Amino acid sequence: MTAPVPTAGAPRTAAAPETLLASEDMPPQSQITREIRDLHAATDAREAAGEPVPATLRDFAPYRSSILRHPTKNPRLVDPETIELLSPAFGQRDVARIESDLTLQHRGEPQGERITVEGRLLDSWGRPIANELVEVWQANAAGRYIHQRDQHPAPLDPHFTGAGRTVTDDQGRWKFTTIKPGPYPWKNHVNAWRPAHIHFSIFGSGFTQRIVTQMYFPGDPLFALDPIYNSIHRQRDRDALIATYDHDLTVPEFSMGYRWDIVVDGPDATWFEQDGEH
Repeated sequence: MTAPVPTAGAPRTAAAPETLLASEDMPPQSQITREIRDLHAATDAREAAGEPVPATLRDFAPYRSSILRHPTKNPRLVDPETIELLSPAFGQRDVARIESDLTLQHRGEPQGERITVEGRLLDSWGRPIANELVEVWQANAAGRYIHQRDQHPAPLDPHFTGAGRTVTDDQGRWKFTTIKPGPYPWKNHVNAWRPAHIHFSIFGSGFTQRIVTQMYFPGDPLFALDPIYNSIHRQRDRDALIATYDHDLTVPEFSMGYRWDIVVDGPDATWFEQDGEH
C-alpha cells in the first residue's frame, strides 16, 4: 500500500501506526500461522508441567510489534489521590442516552449491517456492577477508523464516527446500537487482517481503574490467522471474547442481536489488554 502524496501546502498526514510498527521481515501468513501453532503447543506443555503461565503471552513472536506495545520497565508508584485530582470525571448526567446509539450521531444513515449489542458487567461472583461507564470504539462497515492515521484504501462513512458510551444500570446491564465493523489490514505480515471487533473500555470507581478489551463476532474465519487474538493462549479465554448471536435480542426489521457479558475479575475474568497494548 502506498501512502497518498500530500499536495503543495497541504498538511502532511501522519503515518499510520501499522506502518510505523510494520514487521521488518514481513513473513507470509503460513509462517505466522505455524509460529502461533508451535507457541501454543509449547505453552500448553509448560502449563501441563505445572509452570504458571499468564493468559496473555507478551513478546509473542507472531505479533511482530508486541515488544513495542507493552511496558518494558517496572511501573512507578504514584499517589492515586493526586492522579484523581487531575483526571477526567463523569456522572450520570454527563452521559446522554443517545450516545449509546452510534447510528443516530449524524443526519444520515450509516452504511452497513445494523446490530444491537447487549450484556452485563459482572464480578467474579456473578454480581452485577452498577453505575459504571462503558465506552466503545470501532471501525466502520468497511473496516476503516475515522482517524487521520488510518489511511488504508477503504471508504470512510460520513454518517458514522464509531464511538459511543453508556452507564450500566442497577443490574449491570449495558446496551449499544451500532454497525457491524469490517475486518481491516494491519501490516503485521503479508496479507495480515484483523478479525472484526469492537473495543470496550470500562471504568471502575476511579480513573486509574480503567480496563480495555475487545469483543469479536462468532464464526469469523480470521480467528486462526490473527496473532493478537492468539496471544491469548487458552482457547476458553479466547472464546470468552466472542459474542453470542441472540435471536431474542434481534429487533424485527431493524437489527441483528449479539449478547456478551464482561467479567472484571476472578478465574472467569474477561481478557483485558495490558497497558500499552492495542
